[in-house]
Amino acid sequence: MISGNLDSGRVIGALVGGAIGDALGALFEGREADGSRVLPSRGIFTDDTELTLATCEAIVAARGLDLDVVAAHFATWFRSGRIHGAGSSTTKALRDLAAGAHWALAGARGEHAAGSGAAMRVAPLAFLLDLDSDEDRTTLRDLSRITHHNDEAYSAAVAVVAAVQAACADLTGDALLDVVIRATPDSLVRDRLTTIPREPRRSVDAIVAVTERSGRAASVVPFAIAVAADATDLGSLLTAIVQAGGDTDTTGSIAGQILGARVGVGALPIALVEGVVDIALVRRVADEFAAFVEMHQA
Repeated sequence: MISGNLDSGRVIGALVGGAIGDALGALFEGREADGSRVLPSRGIFTDDTELTLATCEAIVAARGLDLDVVAAHFATWFRSGRIHGAGSSTTKALRDLAAGAHWALAGARGEHAAGSGAAMRVAPLAFLLDLDSDEDRTTLRDLSRITHHNDEAYSAAVAVVAAVQAACADLTGDALLDVVIRATPDSLVRDRLTTIPREPRRSVDAIVAVTERSGRAASVVPFAIAVAADATDLGSLLTAIVQAGGDTDTTGSIAGQILGARVGVGALPIALVEGVVDIALVRRVADEFAAFVEMHQA
């Protein structure tokens, strides 16, 4: 694990930053690139944030990471209609969980399970897991498989956890990318991370040229990490993401988690925070999870 300052402000910053990116990016999901696009002032978060919050709630309830409890929370949120905009693989898994399937059997398999549905919800694990531990990597793999039983989906989840941990250590740019590449298993996700141009102030177009623009984890996650690695301002970061088009809510969520972890919740623009519908729920769950993380590290 990267040794960083994992204070509560960074934990909350990752969760709130992710919710902002999800909510403001969701309005443009699936659209083509448009350099004139303006970041909206208000938005509603989707399954990216909802499943992240459900994960946090499960960890707090179990006083630790218990996959049975995480799966039960996913099923409860799904049954109560609190999951919105989920992709086909995630929806399949949630339906199976709600019908009583064991979490190890619920996740979608094969090429169609190579999406970002695992990576988008694992940021909280950056504050609990050590990627140098085989046991913790197995836990992360199993957590990913609740919805996505696919090696690329797992590799993308590892990359997100590594990026959030590196951000907490105040790493940026190529230094952050190097940490993520070393942590990520051999995969297309890793290959694309290694081909991101090594230059100061790399352009979004240059990143898209090597990561491509699709909903697959091997495209979304390297792009999100690369644009977040160089970012200093959340508004500018999210504007670049919505202008790039594609899977803008998941890209915005992951990039927001990374930047939020680096700068802390106190540095996130108030206008963007207040522009998220139901931000009070995010803050409540984030506060409770941050308190648990502090206790866990004591």
